[in-house]
Amino acid sequence: MSKRDYYEVLGVSRDASEADIKKSYRRLAMKYHPDRNPDDPSAAERFREASEAYEVLTDAEKREAYDRFGHAGVDGSAGMGAGFAGGSFSDIFSDVFGDIFGGGRGRSSVARGSDLRYTLDLDLEQAVRGDSVEIRIPVLTACETCDGSGARAGTKPSTCPDCAGAGQIRVAQGFFSLQQTCPRCRGSGQIITDPCGKCGGRGRVEKPKALSVRIPPGVDTGDRIRLAGEGEAGLNGGPPGDLYVQIQVREHAIFTRDGRNLYCEVPIDFVEAALGGELEVPTLDGRVKVKIPAETQTGKLFRLRGKGVTPVRGGGIGDLLCRVVVETPVNLTDQQKQILREFQATLSDGGEKHSPKGTSWFKGVKDFFDGLTG
Repeated sequence: MSKRDYYEVLGVSRDASEADIKKSYRRLAMKYHPDRNPDDPSAAERFREASEAYEVLTDAEKREAYDRFGHAGVDGSAGMGAGFAGGSFSDIFSDVFGDIFGGGRGRSSVARGSDLRYTLDLDLEQAVRGDSVEIRIPVLTACETCDGSGARAGTKPSTCPDCAGAGQIRVAQGFFSLQQTCPRCRGSGQIITDPCGKCGGRGRVEKPKALSVRIPPGVDTGDRIRLAGEGEAGLNGGPPGDLYVQIQVREHAIFTRDGRNLYCEVPIDFVEAALGGELEVPTLDGRVKVKIPAETQTGKLFRLRGKGVTPVRGGGIGDLLCRVVVETPVNLTDQQKQILREFQATLSDGGEKHSPKGTSWFKGVKDFFDGLTG
Protein backbone atom coordinates (compact mmCIF):
# COMPACT_ATOMS: atom_id res chain seq x y z
CA MET A 1 0.00 0.00 0.00
CA SER A 2 1.54 3.32 -1.09
CA LYS A 3 2.06 6.04 1.44
CA ARG A 4 0.15 9.29 1.28
CA ASP A 5 1.96 12.55 0.66
CA TYR A 6 3.19 13.93 3.99
CA TYR A 7 1.91 17.43 3.22
CA GLU A 8 -1.48 15.97 2.40
CA VAL A 9 -1.45 13.97 5.63
CA LEU A 10 -0.95 17.11 7.70
CA GLY A 11 -3.18 19.25 5.51
CA VAL A 12 -0.55 21.93 4.82
CA SER A 13 0.96 23.42 1.68
CA ARG A 14 4.44 22.48 0.46
CA ASP A 15 5.79 25.89 1.51
CA ALA A 16 4.25 25.72 5.00
CA SER A 17 6.36 27.06 7.87
CA GLU A 18 7.48 24.86 10.76
CA ALA A 19 4.99 26.68 12.99
CA ASP A 20 2.14 25.80 10.63
CA ILE A 21 3.27 22.17 10.52
CA LYS A 22 3.38 21.98 14.32
CA LYS A 23 -0.05 23.56 14.58
CA SER A 24 -1.57 21.06 12.15
CA TYR A 25 0.14 18.09 13.81
CA ARG A 26 -1.03 19.22 17.24
CA ARG A 27 -4.62 19.22 16.02
CA LEU A 28 -4.37 15.77 14.38
CA ALA A 29 -2.48 14.19 17.30
CA MET A 30 -5.08 15.34 19.79
CA LYS A 31 -7.84 14.03 17.52
CA TYR A 32 -6.41 10.58 16.65
CA HIS A 33 -4.28 9.57 19.64
CA PRO A 34 -5.12 5.93 20.53
CA ASP A 35 -5.65 6.72 24.20
CA ARG A 36 -8.52 8.97 23.16
CA ASN A 37 -9.87 6.47 20.60
CA PRO A 38 -9.55 3.00 22.21
CA ASP A 39 -12.37 1.52 20.10
CA ASP A 40 -11.21 2.90 16.74
CA PRO A 41 -8.33 0.89 15.17
CA SER A 42 -8.07 3.37 12.29
CA ALA A 43 -7.23 6.20 14.72
CA ALA A 44 -3.92 4.56 15.63
CA GLU A 45 -2.97 4.37 11.96
CA ARG A 46 -3.94 8.00 11.37
CA PHE A 47 -1.92 9.04 14.39
CA ARG A 48 1.11 7.02 13.26
CA GLU A 49 0.82 8.51 9.77
CA ALA A 50 0.61 12.08 11.11
CA SER A 51 3.52 11.52 13.50
CA GLU A 52 5.69 10.13 10.71
CA ALA A 53 4.89 13.15 8.51
CA TYR A 54 5.64 15.49 11.39
CA GLU A 55 9.00 13.86 12.08
CA VAL A 56 10.12 14.30 8.48
CA LEU A 57 8.77 17.78 7.76
CA THR A 58 10.15 19.37 10.95
CA ASP A 59 13.67 18.09 10.22
CA ALA A 60 15.35 20.38 7.67
CA GLU A 61 17.53 17.68 6.10
CA LYS A 62 14.76 15.09 5.93
CA ARG A 63 12.31 17.62 4.51
CA GLU A 64 14.76 18.61 1.77
CA ALA A 65 15.33 14.96 0.86
CA TYR A 66 11.58 14.31 0.85
CA ASP A 67 10.90 17.34 -1.33
CA ARG A 68 13.49 16.11 -3.87
CA PHE A 69 12.95 12.35 -3.87
CA GLY A 70 9.61 11.77 -2.14
CA HIS A 71 9.26 8.82 0.24
CA ALA A 72 12.29 7.15 -1.30
CA GLY A 73 14.50 9.88 0.08
CA VAL A 74 13.48 9.30 3.70
CA ASP A 75 12.36 5.69 3.93
CA GLY A 76 15.56 4.75 5.69
CA SER A 77 15.23 7.43 8.34
CA ALA A 78 11.48 7.78 8.85
CA GLY A 79 8.52 5.63 9.57
CA MET A 80 9.03 5.00 13.27
CA GLY A 81 6.08 7.24 14.04
CA ALA A 82 7.87 10.12 15.73
CA GLY A 83 7.52 8.86 19.26
CA PHE A 84 4.57 6.56 18.78
CA ALA A 85 5.98 3.23 17.51
CA GLY A 86 9.63 3.53 18.41
CA GLY A 87 10.11 6.48 20.73
CA SER A 88 8.53 8.32 23.65
CA PHE A 89 5.20 9.92 22.83
CA SER A 90 5.79 12.43 25.62
CA ASP A 91 8.97 13.66 23.96
CA ILE A 92 7.20 14.75 20.81
CA PHE A 93 4.33 16.31 22.73
CA SER A 94 6.61 18.23 25.07
CA ASP A 95 8.27 19.64 21.95
CA VAL A 96 5.00 20.58 20.27
CA PHE A 97 3.11 21.82 23.35
CA GLY A 98 6.03 23.20 25.31
CA ASP A 99 5.26 26.77 24.30
CA ILE A 100 1.74 26.44 25.75
CA PHE A 101 2.77 25.13 29.16
CA GLY A 102 5.90 27.19 29.61
CA GLY A 103 8.23 24.39 28.63
CA GLY A 104 10.85 23.98 25.96
CA ARG A 105 14.26 22.34 26.17
CA GLY A 106 17.27 24.24 27.34
CA ARG A 107 15.39 27.37 28.28
CA SER A 108 17.83 30.23 28.72
CA SER A 109 17.90 32.19 31.96
CA VAL A 110 19.18 35.28 30.16
CA ALA A 111 16.48 37.96 30.35
CA ARG A 112 16.17 41.49 29.05
CA GLY A 113 15.92 44.19 31.70
CA SER A 114 12.66 45.97 32.39
CA ASP A 115 11.71 49.22 30.66
CA LEU A 116 11.36 52.27 32.89
CA ARG A 117 9.22 55.39 32.67
CA TYR A 118 10.13 58.84 33.95
CA THR A 119 7.73 61.81 33.95
CA LEU A 120 9.56 65.03 33.05
CA ASP A 121 7.88 68.36 33.86
CA LEU A 122 8.77 71.16 31.43
CA ASP A 123 7.98 74.84 31.14
CA LEU A 124 6.14 75.84 27.98
CA GLU A 125 9.21 77.71 26.75
CA GLN A 126 11.34 74.54 27.10
CA ALA A 127 8.78 72.46 25.25
CA VAL A 128 8.42 74.95 22.39
CA ARG A 129 12.11 75.77 21.90
CA GLY A 130 13.69 72.49 22.97
CA ASP A 131 16.24 72.02 25.71
CA SER A 132 18.70 69.65 27.32
CA VAL A 133 17.69 68.50 30.80
CA GLU A 134 19.62 66.53 33.41
CA ILE A 135 17.61 63.88 35.27
CA ARG A 136 18.45 61.37 37.98
CA ILE A 137 16.66 58.03 38.13
CA PRO A 138 17.02 54.96 40.38
CA VAL A 139 17.71 51.86 38.26
CA LEU A 140 18.76 48.26 38.85
CA THR A 141 22.30 47.79 37.56
CA ALA A 142 24.60 44.77 37.53
CA CYS A 143 26.28 44.29 40.90
CA GLU A 144 29.94 45.26 40.57
CA THR A 145 31.02 43.11 43.51
CA CYS A 146 29.86 39.81 41.98
CA ASP A 147 29.83 41.02 38.37
CA GLY A 148 26.12 40.22 38.18
CA SER A 149 26.45 36.53 39.06
CA GLY A 150 24.83 36.89 42.50
CA ALA A 151 27.50 34.65 44.08
CA ARG A 152 30.03 35.78 46.67
CA ALA A 153 33.45 36.74 45.27
CA GLY A 154 35.58 33.65 44.71
CA THR A 155 32.56 31.35 44.35
CA LYS A 156 30.26 30.38 41.52
CA PRO A 157 26.62 29.38 41.25
CA SER A 158 26.16 25.61 41.38
CA THR A 159 24.06 23.39 39.15
CA CYS A 160 20.48 23.03 40.32
CA PRO A 161 20.02 19.45 41.62
CA ASP A 162 16.31 19.35 40.77
CA CYS A 163 16.65 20.00 37.02
CA ALA A 164 20.34 19.10 36.56
CA GLY A 165 20.99 22.53 35.08
CA ALA A 166 18.32 22.32 32.38
CA GLY A 167 16.06 24.91 33.98
CA GLN A 168 13.10 22.63 33.22
CA ILE A 169 11.49 19.66 34.92
CA ARG A 170 9.10 17.07 33.52
CA VAL A 171 5.64 16.72 35.01
CA ALA A 172 3.45 13.76 34.07
CA GLN A 173 -0.20 14.57 33.32
CA GLY A 174 -2.03 11.53 31.95
CA PHE A 175 -0.42 10.45 28.71
CA PHE A 176 1.38 13.82 28.50
CA SER A 177 4.79 14.52 29.94
CA LEU A 178 5.10 18.29 30.05
CA GLN A 179 8.13 20.46 30.69
CA GLN A 180 7.77 23.27 33.18
CA THR A 181 10.09 25.88 34.62
CA CYS A 182 12.03 24.48 37.55
CA PRO A 183 10.57 26.10 40.70
CA ARG A 184 13.82 25.83 42.62
CA CYS A 185 16.11 27.72 40.24
CA ARG A 186 13.29 29.54 38.39
CA GLY A 187 14.57 28.37 35.04
CA SER A 188 18.18 29.51 35.44
CA GLY A 189 19.57 25.98 35.91
CA GLN A 190 21.74 27.25 38.75
CA ILE A 191 21.37 27.99 42.45
CA ILE A 192 23.45 30.26 44.63
CA THR A 193 24.55 28.62 47.84
CA ASP A 194 26.86 31.46 48.93
CA PRO A 195 25.17 34.74 47.88
CA CYS A 196 26.97 38.02 47.34
CA GLY A 197 26.82 40.22 50.42
CA LYS A 198 26.11 43.39 48.46
CA CYS A 199 23.23 42.28 46.24
CA GLY A 200 21.98 39.34 48.35
CA GLY A 201 22.29 36.94 45.44
CA ARG A 202 20.09 38.96 43.09
CA GLY A 203 22.96 40.00 40.84
CA ARG A 204 21.62 43.55 40.61
CA VAL A 205 21.59 46.57 42.92
CA GLU A 206 19.66 49.83 42.79
CA LYS A 207 21.74 52.89 41.98
CA PRO A 208 20.88 56.45 40.97
CA LYS A 209 21.84 57.26 37.41
CA ALA A 210 22.32 60.75 35.96
CA LEU A 211 21.22 61.20 32.36
CA SER A 212 21.09 64.10 29.94
CA VAL A 213 17.82 64.17 28.00
CA ARG A 214 17.66 66.17 24.78
CA ILE A 215 14.21 67.71 24.38
CA PRO A 216 13.38 68.33 20.71
CA PRO A 217 11.53 71.58 19.93
CA GLY A 218 7.76 71.33 19.76
CA VAL A 219 7.09 68.49 22.22
CA ASP A 220 3.81 68.52 24.11
CA THR A 221 2.15 66.77 27.04
CA GLY A 222 1.87 63.04 26.33
CA ASP A 223 4.89 62.82 24.02
CA ARG A 224 7.51 60.20 24.88
CA ILE A 225 11.27 60.20 24.36
CA ARG A 226 12.92 56.76 24.22
CA LEU A 227 16.43 56.33 25.59
CA ALA A 228 17.54 52.93 24.34
CA GLY A 229 19.46 50.80 26.84
CA GLU A 230 18.93 53.18 29.77
CA GLY A 231 16.43 50.97 31.62
CA GLU A 232 17.14 48.23 34.14
CA ALA A 233 20.04 45.87 33.65
CA GLY A 234 19.28 42.46 32.19
CA LEU A 235 19.57 39.18 34.07
CA ASN A 236 22.58 36.93 33.58
CA GLY A 237 24.11 39.08 30.89
CA GLY A 238 20.83 39.93 29.15
CA PRO A 239 20.45 43.31 27.42
CA PRO A 240 19.18 46.29 29.42
CA GLY A 241 15.70 47.69 28.98
CA ASP A 242 14.84 51.15 27.70
CA LEU A 243 13.90 54.36 29.48
CA TYR A 244 10.80 56.23 28.30
CA VAL A 245 10.69 59.90 29.28
CA GLN A 246 7.05 61.04 29.45
CA ILE A 247 6.60 64.76 28.77
CA GLN A 248 4.31 66.85 30.99
CA VAL A 249 4.13 70.58 30.19
CA ARG A 250 3.34 72.86 33.12
CA GLU A 251 0.52 75.42 32.92
CA HIS A 252 1.74 78.82 31.74
CA ALA A 253 0.77 82.09 33.38
CA ILE A 254 -0.09 83.74 30.04
CA PHE A 255 -0.34 81.23 27.22
CA THR A 256 -2.30 78.05 26.60
CA ARG A 257 -1.44 75.65 23.79
CA ASP A 258 -3.68 73.79 21.36
CA GLY A 259 -1.59 71.81 18.91
CA ARG A 260 0.58 74.23 16.97
CA ASN A 261 -1.28 77.37 18.09
CA LEU A 262 -0.92 79.43 21.24
CA TYR A 263 -3.71 81.42 22.85
CA CYS A 264 -3.77 84.28 25.35
CA GLU A 265 -6.26 86.76 26.75
CA VAL A 266 -5.48 90.49 26.53
CA PRO A 267 -7.43 92.82 28.86
CA ILE A 268 -8.12 96.36 27.62
CA ASP A 269 -10.13 99.15 29.26
CA PHE A 270 -13.41 100.22 27.75
CA VAL A 271 -12.00 103.59 26.59
CA GLU A 272 -9.39 101.79 24.44
CA ALA A 273 -12.09 99.41 23.23
CA ALA A 274 -14.35 102.32 22.25
CA LEU A 275 -11.78 104.71 20.77
CA GLY A 276 -9.13 102.25 19.57
CA GLY A 277 -5.41 102.43 20.16
CA GLU A 278 -2.20 100.44 20.17
CA LEU A 279 -1.38 97.60 22.56
CA GLU A 280 1.76 95.63 23.39
CA VAL A 281 1.12 91.87 23.29
CA PRO A 282 3.57 89.31 24.73
CA THR A 283 4.88 86.43 22.58
CA LEU A 284 7.48 83.75 23.32
CA ASP A 285 9.92 85.80 21.23
CA GLY A 286 9.25 89.16 22.86
CA ARG A 287 6.66 91.91 22.68
CA VAL A 288 4.66 92.79 19.58
CA LYS A 289 2.50 95.90 19.05
CA VAL A 290 -1.07 95.27 17.94
CA LYS A 291 -3.42 97.97 16.63
CA ILE A 292 -6.80 97.91 18.36
CA PRO A 293 -9.54 99.32 16.10
CA ALA A 294 -12.27 101.53 17.52
CA GLU A 295 -15.45 99.85 18.83
CA THR A 296 -13.66 96.56 19.60
CA GLN A 297 -15.83 94.08 21.50
CA THR A 298 -14.93 91.40 24.06
CA GLY A 299 -13.98 88.13 22.38
CA LYS A 300 -12.43 89.59 19.24
CA LEU A 301 -9.40 87.54 18.15
CA PHE A 302 -6.19 89.00 16.82
CA ARG A 303 -4.02 86.50 14.96
CA LEU A 304 -0.24 86.90 15.04
CA ARG A 305 1.01 84.61 12.31
CA GLY A 306 4.14 82.57 12.90
CA LYS A 307 4.19 83.25 16.64
CA GLY A 308 3.00 79.79 17.66
CA VAL A 309 4.76 76.41 17.81
CA THR A 310 6.61 74.29 15.27
CA PRO A 311 5.24 70.75 15.86
CA VAL A 312 7.80 68.12 16.83
CA ARG A 313 6.51 65.79 14.08
CA GLY A 314 6.92 68.41 11.39
CA GLY A 315 4.65 70.88 9.67
CA GLY A 316 4.34 74.64 9.52
CA ILE A 317 4.68 76.88 12.52
CA GLY A 318 1.44 77.84 14.25
CA ASP A 319 0.00 81.22 15.22
CA LEU A 320 -0.63 83.18 18.41
CA LEU A 321 -4.29 84.12 18.84
CA CYS A 322 -4.98 86.95 21.27
CA ARG A 323 -8.53 87.27 22.62
CA VAL A 324 -9.55 90.73 23.73
CA VAL A 325 -11.38 91.06 27.05
CA VAL A 326 -12.88 94.47 27.80
CA GLU A 327 -12.34 95.13 31.49
CA THR A 328 -14.88 97.00 33.58
CA PRO A 329 -13.17 99.59 35.82
CA VAL A 330 -13.29 99.02 39.58
CA ASN A 331 -12.71 101.13 42.72
CA LEU A 332 -14.11 104.26 41.06
CA THR A 333 -14.09 107.60 42.84
CA ASP A 334 -17.25 109.64 43.24
CA GLN A 335 -16.06 111.98 40.51
CA GLN A 336 -15.47 109.09 38.09
CA LYS A 337 -18.90 107.63 38.85
CA GLN A 338 -20.53 111.01 38.16
CA ILE A 339 -18.70 111.30 34.84
CA LEU A 340 -19.94 107.85 33.84
CA ARG A 341 -23.53 108.75 34.73
CA GLU A 342 -23.29 111.85 32.59
CA PHE A 343 -21.76 109.76 29.79
CA GLN A 344 -24.56 107.22 30.12
CA ALA A 345 -27.14 109.97 29.80
CA THR A 346 -25.63 111.03 26.48
CA LEU A 347 -26.13 107.47 25.20
CA SER A 348 -29.81 107.24 26.08
CA ASP A 349 -30.89 109.18 23.01
CA GLY A 350 -28.88 106.97 20.66
CA GLY A 351 -30.25 103.64 21.93
CA GLU A 352 -29.86 101.08 19.17
CA LYS A 353 -27.19 103.18 17.49
CA HIS A 354 -24.74 102.89 20.38
CA SER A 355 -25.64 99.36 21.60
CA PRO A 356 -26.80 97.28 18.61
CA LYS A 357 -26.13 93.94 20.31
CA GLY A 358 -27.87 94.94 23.51
CA THR A 359 -30.88 96.27 21.63
CA SER A 360 -31.13 93.09 19.56
CA TRP A 361 -30.84 90.89 22.65
CA PHE A 362 -33.56 92.69 24.61
CA LYS A 363 -35.84 92.57 21.57
CA GLY A 364 -35.33 88.81 21.41
CA VAL A 365 -36.18 88.45 25.10
CA LYS A 366 -39.34 90.50 24.66
CA ASP A 367 -40.45 88.40 21.70
CA PHE A 368 -39.81 85.22 23.71
CA PHE A 369 -42.02 86.25 26.62
CA ASP A 370 -44.70 87.59 24.27
CA GLY A 371 -44.79 84.15 22.69
CA LEU A 372 -45.32 82.50 26.07
CA THR A 373 -48.25 84.74 27.00
CA GLY A 374 -49.77 84.98 23.55
